[in-house]
Amino acid sequence: MTVAVLTGAALVGAGGATAVAQASPHIVVEGGVTQPVFSYKDAIREHVYVESSVDSDRDGKLDRVNVDIIRPKETESGLKVPVIMDESPYYDNLGRGNESERKTYDANGNPLKFPLFYDNYFVPRGYAFLAVDMVGTTRSDGCPVSGGPSDVLGGKAVVDWLNGRARAYKPDGTPAQATWTTGRTGMIGKSYDGTLANGVASTGVEGLETIVPIAAISSWYNYSRMNGVKYWTDEQPGLADTVDTDPPAKCAAVNAALDKGEDDATGNYNAYWKDADYRHGSVGRLGNVRASIFAYHGVNDLNVKDDHFAEWWKGLAQRGVRRKVWLSQTGHVDPFDIRRDLWVTTLHKWFDHELQKIPNDVLDEPRADIQVGPDTWVTQDDWPAPDARTVTLRPGENGSLGLWHAPKGATATYTDAAGSRNQGYRESELVTDPTTGKPFRLAYVTGALPETTRLSGTPDARLRIKLDKPTSNITALLVDYGDDTRVDYLGPGSGIQTLTTEDCHGEATPSDDACYKQTKIRTVASPVNVVARGWLDAQNRSSLSDPSPLTPGQYYDVRWDTLSQEYLLKKGHRLGLVLAGTDADYNTETPTGAQVTVDLAASSIRFPVVAAEGGAEARLAPLPATPWRGPAEVSLPVQERRFS
Repeated sequence: MTVAVLTGAALVGAGGATAVAQASPHIVVEGGVTQPVFSYKDAIREHVYVESSVDSDRDGKLDRVNVDIIRPKETESGLKVPVIMDESPYYDNLGRGNESERKTYDANGNPLKFPLFYDNYFVPRGYAFLAVDMVGTTRSDGCPVSGGPSDVLGGKAVVDWLNGRARAYKPDGTPAQATWTTGRTGMIGKSYDGTLANGVASTGVEGLETIVPIAAISSWYNYSRMNGVKYWTDEQPGLADTVDTDPPAKCAAVNAALDKGEDDATGNYNAYWKDADYRHGSVGRLGNVRASIFAYHGVNDLNVKDDHFAEWWKGLAQRGVRRKVWLSQTGHVDPFDIRRDLWVTTLHKWFDHELQKIPNDVLDEPRADIQVGPDTWVTQDDWPAPDARTVTLRPGENGSLGLWHAPKGATATYTDAAGSRNQGYRESELVTDPTTGKPFRLAYVTGALPETTRLSGTPDARLRIKLDKPTSNITALLVDYGDDTRVDYLGPGSGIQTLTTEDCHGEATPSDDACYKQTKIRTVASPVNVVARGWLDAQNRSSLSDPSPLTPGQYYDVRWDTLSQEYLLKKGHRLGLVLAGTDADYNTETPTGAQVTVDLAASSIRFPVVAAEGGAEARLAPLPATPWRGPAEVSLPVQERRFS
């Protein structure tokens, strides 16, 4: 299908007189996608202030949200375009993208440079691009609240303005109307930016047609902790302070409320966390979502962990929301820096389909693209793999991990004790040499796996335990033992290496080019890799909001999901289960010192597996453990706190 852009047509009438009929400009579509027919250099660059519904800084005035806009000049002569919007708190502090780009402005305060390639690529194809300063950041009013209601409602107000339901003002104070747009809006962004897209979608705002959340949060409780075990201490006020470049006194009272609300003393889910929960929250929830979703996440992202995606995706699937996903083996990385050309091509088709309403083939492609090795991707009809089956492995008395129950009455014991960092034990200490007894962990391992299979989905740990104290932090790790070359998600760049060469996607001006440094997957040869991680405060075994301390000496059943995964379990490797107390790399809890006794006969780890691409039916044999021939120590770096 081809649609021409018409700016005028010469018509010859009777008597030879020539009349010129001016036609409105149009989008050009070829091969199911929009074409770059509008000048990026001549595009209109402006900014407005949208009035929100919130007063986050408590100054008695509704916060105004700064919106930097670039749109084709033809929107002044009848062209109406959809909007791609990246709302971010990072435009004047951490910057955006792998190269930490920031916005720049001319003498009149209008934008000259927009970070990332979205403006360069999409504006020539008939889109407006909006770089929105989140409430409380950069040139917007207010105070940031680390994902809470005012962060989300500021972005919602912009979508409302684009659809004629909110007010905005030009820099001179006169009203600003978005007469140049169709109102159809797509939000995109990585980390906090993608989180805001999730949050705004969870309000059900009309006009938000699609979102592209990249490594995005869906519940801030799950960003800060898992099952009562804290990942961070003072995470909420700490993040707010990071993104707020105003004098500290301005938002001191708001930050104090964040500190109180997060309740680090208990780690519980409360009303504060419900306000920042986009799945089941008080401001937004999954049941409100009407926007389609093209999601991306790294299954080894230990900043925004992949349970954010997994739980969000599960709820969307239950509600029949139109959706697509890419999953990579990296950490906290943008797909633009993993599979750049294909990402741009696919994103282009997605936005054209969802915002321009062009009937291309993007929905005919497989729903899920999944990286299963440094250079290997597979596609499947959905996520998790629809044909996956559950495998249950059980710890044995002799340190084996297999399909059969241990004898009734078989037990093993470890202690939740302070380690080398005086805060539990490092993950490297937990997973090394699984056949050697250590007082701070239990380790069980299979024999050599007889076939290559793929884990696709979310493992869960099921333990029967008793303590000699009211509670203990519990760590469960599913571990792959076997030499391999893997994506180096724990190393510099979280799995990518930035090169010195560049490539370009879109058009440029002297102030804003479309070129970015190329990257490649960074790999590491290693004998061991943690496949799945999960943590639980035993007193939160039944409720995240209402802890129930254990009676010492009494057995209890505990069950919880680990983080999700997509992972090749290779033939000849061995699979391990490690149980321990406080994890010094990923928890900021203090070990309780509790002795933990595990009833082996009533304990297991379950996970979904599917046949590897081109392989036989997925199966794991109940082989006994064999002597460990690995290194004495495996070096794994401490988790870094990264927000962007």
